[in-house]
Amino acid sequence: MKLFSLEEANKLVAVAKPILEKIAANHKTLGLYNKEAKAAGQAAQFGGGGMKGGSNYVNLLVEIRALTKELQDLEIELKDYSRGLIDFPSKMEGRVVFLCWQLGEGDEIEWWHDIDAGFAGRQRLKNSV
Repeated sequence: MKLFSLEEANKLVAVAKPILEKIAANHKTLGLYNKEAKAAGQAAQFGGGGMKGGSNYVNLLVEIRALTKELQDLEIELKDYSRGLIDFPSKMEGRVVFLCWQLGEGDEIEWWHDIDAGFAGRQRLKNSV
């Protein structure tokens, strides 16, 4: 696992932001197909299936997967598709933590949390990374 300095992570925020915007938009559009996808999945159990807009649905899934892989290749951890929430493993005070950023926040990371604390345990950075 790569450990990022705050400077490295902040540079990648600019790279990740347009990717996250596409993921969030596609994820929102996927939600429009929930009812149809569920019905198609249930019908498939009985030999039926198919759904109106099925090819669009699949294309969205494929694009989300490709965009997610771009983040993975950068060693950025995607935590929430709809919020564009990402974590960067880092080291603080001798332990591994996550630097945490999401769409709508500034151009630089301002938050961190312990690995097991999750988003609810976010704390403001004090230039200690």
